[in-house]
Amino acid sequence: MPTSGGARPGPGTKVMPPPPQVAGAIPVAISIPNARVDALVEEREIIDGVMQDPSGPWVVAWYKETPKLGSAGNTLMAGHVDFWGVGDSVFASVQYLVEGDLITVTGDNGKVYTYKVSWVRLYDAANAPLNDIVGPTSHRALTLITCGGEFDTEHGVYLQRTIVRANYAGSATPH
Repeated sequence: MPTSGGARPGPGTKVMPPPPQVAGAIPVAISIPNARVDALVEEREIIDGVMQDPSGPWVVAWYKETPKLGSAGNTLMAGHVDFWGVGDSVFASVQYLVEGDLITVTGDNGKVYTYKVSWVRLYDAANAPLNDIVGPTSHRALTLITCGGEFDTEHGVYLQRTIVRANYAGSATPH
C-alpha cells in the first residue's frame, strides 16, 4: 500500500497544532497632544506584582502581561512624571487631562488606536484600589500610571499616583 511518507504521523510522532495567535498589536508610540506627549513605547514586565519602571524620562512603558492594542481588556502603560537630574518628564502633564481628551497609540502593525479619556484620579500609593486601576476590564481600555501628589523628600518617593483611564474610540491605518 502506498504511503504519504512524512506527511502522515507515525508511532511516537505527535502532530502539534500551531501556537495560538494573540490578537492585537504591540504598542510602539504614544501621542497625547493635550499633555504634550509624543513618545516611543517600550515593552516592560510586571515581576512578582511590581511594574518595572520605564527605562528613562522620555519613554513610556507598556506591560506585556496586559492586553495588546485592539484586544479586549485593560492595557497598562506608565511613564515618569519627573526624573532625577532631568526635571519634568514624559508624563509631567497627564494630570491635567480631562474627559474627552484624545490619546493615540501606534501599534507594530502600523495602525493607530485612538482612546478618549474617561477620568483622571489621584490615589494614595499605599492604599490604592489596585484591582480598579490595573485589573481587567470588559471593554478595550487604556490606563496610564505615573507618580503624583506630594513628594516625600525624606524617603525620595511620591505618596500618590496619577491614574488616567481612557476607552477605545477606534483605529485607522495611516495612508
